Amino acid sequence: MMKRIFIVLLFLLLFYWGYSSLLKNNGIAATRNLASIEATEKRMNDQLQIIKTFLQKKPAYNSDIVFLLDMKIMSGRNRFFVYDLNERKIIDQGLVAHGSGSETGIQNNLKFSNVNNSLATSLGKYSIGESYNGQFGKAYKLSGLDNSNSNAFIRNIVLHKYSKMPYEEQIEPVCNSFGCPMVNEIYFKRIEKILDTTEKPILLSIYY
Repeated sequence: MMKRIFIVLLFLLLFYWGYSSLLKNNGIAATRNLASIEATEKRMNDQLQIIKTFLQKKPAYNSDIVFLLDMKIMSGRNRFFVYDLNERKIIDQGLVAHGSGSETGIQNNLKFSNVNNSLATSLGKYSIGESYNGQFGKAYKLSGLDNSNSNAFIRNIVLHKYSKMPYEEQIEPVCNSFGCPMVNEIYFKRIEKILDTTEKPILLSIYY
């Protein structure tokens, strides 16, 4: 009888310990997720402020829509955002690759370069130019507007699609580019509609 009571008490103790650990771990994960969301929102808001200030001085650019690429978000998650400046909200989002030269060997820790043949992504604001037909089909030329991406045009950094880029979010990283913002073909079609109907050049901003 005493042995049964001991076994029951031991089982209850182990169950309580396991349940408490689960609640604690879930609480830690929830806290981390909330912190990550808040950090993502802060980066976006900081970038939007920079863009709005820039547009006030540069009326030649589209002041309705901007493309935001947050390289701090892992590549398997949506990090290419189409943002409506008037409605103050994200109206579309998708996956985007970074350059293979930006890899450091440490997960979610990237480096960036403006050097030719570095194959790395360059941070900064870009003006999206005319389309052309290249290696991956239709693509859009990019001109860097900051010191950190001033060589974008001569580096042939362009906005293009790639057939092997996944459409849905995933746990694993997506394939890398040679430094270009590279997106899925379906997502590219939606971006294409925006770019081909605008009268003024749209800004694309890559930040970290």
